[in-house]
Amino acid sequence: MTLAVKPLAELTRRLVLAAQGIEKADTAIKRGRLVNVHTGEVQSPVDVVIKEGRVVFIGDASFAIGSQTQVIDAEGCYLIPGLLDGHMHVESSMVTVTELARAILPQGTTGIFMDPHEIANVLGLEGIRLMMEEARALPLRVYTTIPSCVPAAPGFEDTGAAIAPVDVAEAMTWPGVVGLGEMMNFPGVLAGDEAVHGEIRATLRADRVVTGHYGLPDSGPGLQGYIAAGGSSCHESTTAEEVLAKLRLGMYAMLREGSAWHDVKATIKSVTENRLDTRHLLLVTDDTHPDTISTVGHLNHVVRRAIQEGLDPIRAIQAVTLNTAEYFGVSRDVGSIAPGKVADILFLQDLAQMRPHRVMVNGRLVAENGEMLVDLPAPQYPEAARQSLHLRAPMRPEDFRIMIPSGTVGKPSGGQALVRVRTMEIRENNVLTRSVVEELPIIEDQVSASPEKGVAKVASIERHRGMGTMGSGFVKGFGFWTGAVASTVAHDSHNLLVVGMRDEDMALAANTLVQVGGGMVAVKDGKILALVPLPIAGLMSDQPAVVVAEQVRHLEGAWRELGCRLASPFMTMALLALPVLPELRLTNRGLVDSVNFKIVDLFVGQPDHSARGDGH
Repeated sequence: MTLAVKPLAELTRRLVLAAQGIEKADTAIKRGRLVNVHTGEVQSPVDVVIKEGRVVFIGDASFAIGSQTQVIDAEGCYLIPGLLDGHMHVESSMVTVTELARAILPQGTTGIFMDPHEIANVLGLEGIRLMMEEARALPLRVYTTIPSCVPAAPGFEDTGAAIAPVDVAEAMTWPGVVGLGEMMNFPGVLAGDEAVHGEIRATLRADRVVTGHYGLPDSGPGLQGYIAAGGSSCHESTTAEEVLAKLRLGMYAMLREGSAWHDVKATIKSVTENRLDTRHLLLVTDDTHPDTISTVGHLNHVVRRAIQEGLDPIRAIQAVTLNTAEYFGVSRDVGSIAPGKVADILFLQDLAQMRPHRVMVNGRLVAENGEMLVDLPAPQYPEAARQSLHLRAPMRPEDFRIMIPSGTVGKPSGGQALVRVRTMEIRENNVLTRSVVEELPIIEDQVSASPEKGVAKVASIERHRGMGTMGSGFVKGFGFWTGAVASTVAHDSHNLLVVGMRDEDMALAANTLVQVGGGMVAVKDGKILALVPLPIAGLMSDQPAVVVAEQVRHLEGAWRELGCRLASPFMTMALLALPVLPELRLTNRGLVDSVNFKIVDLFVGQPDHSARGDGH
């Protein structure tokens, strides 16, 4: 059900009449405690007068109340603006925009700034259009940033689509588009890459923001050149020092707290310990799974975490309301409770707990006590969006064998021949990996996984055009001792990613996902332990969020049965294929040294390939 509000330009006469009581209010909220994000104070008691879905007056509303006015008693409640998530990927919630709205509106998130680069890597501009069209029918306010890096690292991976500067220029004319999605290709920015700068030019010429992604702890020429080129925000900081450097250089610092990336504890210290001005501080989720939303909340949880770490509650609320709206240039409509703004208002009894009692969008109550009050239409996606996995042939166990190069002599150790291989070492709740060298056993000219060392095999299989390309390697840190897991959620190319200890289970996991159109699966001894089908582009479910949350919990249990004890391990796994994050990643073209940006050999001592791969 849509709760559309007219543009301000069409309402000016009616709003001014309502502000004077000449036209009576549609709704009046009485005796609330208004959190004024403009001044940083709490005004109490205060009435809020609403006409045509917009606030027209704040004060004593007696003169504005007529016989048809709906009066809502807010005595004892704080009134705060609806929360705005300044950087998030809907697809990471594994549900459609509709089901995400159903899950997060009761938590107080009334607006999102989505970067749909996951579906863009599979379906291109058409995928973005599908999500934007779905969002138009929802009470959730959805703004879009157009993905900047499709693919994320050209020449190092293969995707289902590509977005060029001309596509960005076209998309900047679409209603609801507010900027360029996170510019992950910061090496391309610094190197003056023409395509990268073409996208930036198209965005700046449209007077939109260039949202950033600067993944190195750098405050020198690199970071400053990136900012000079237009990159005006960054959500990749993991330390207080990085945040401080970016704030001092005029960037908007987005502090992230999602299902896997718990950065607020460290990054908020940049503000609390230095007593900084917070006008350029934003709090965001980035990637959040449905089970996280159902158990701890959404953006309200991020605000709660910031408050727990010492940030003043009103400053924390500013970081998800006014600051966000001003950064994206939409503060004429959203971000505060003030005359002329849309009436997106949360009713809370405790600011620190951030659990909305009521949620209002465009002057109408849409949720109360954690439950939606309005119906949402069922999303419709065409069959082409549901048939996105195209492998050349079913996978076989032998496809996952990793043979040693001809002429390689293993290092003897206690009667066992060993070989040195480059290995990705993951870090719990962290986007980074370490590139380490592991000595693994050779059995019949093959390199095996090692439960004793916590090292599993990993494969990235091209799944968009049936090219038949596959990269193979090893990953350390998941704790698997048997079985296999697979996922078509594999940032950002979203090829088929498989991690496992047994080749037979790896093949079964891969083929199972092809059969269901994508998703995530866990396999042990030839049996499927848990499955989360994601048939829409291999990224999103067509089921309600509560169903997906239960499937995810079942999958978490299956991962534990295989030996993994990490928190939110799916997102950690999903980043193994993202070659713009340090230090070592695996794509369908092979191992990528993502610090020096070159393809490297799995086996230490073999020649590296500084030139980009050709996909064959």
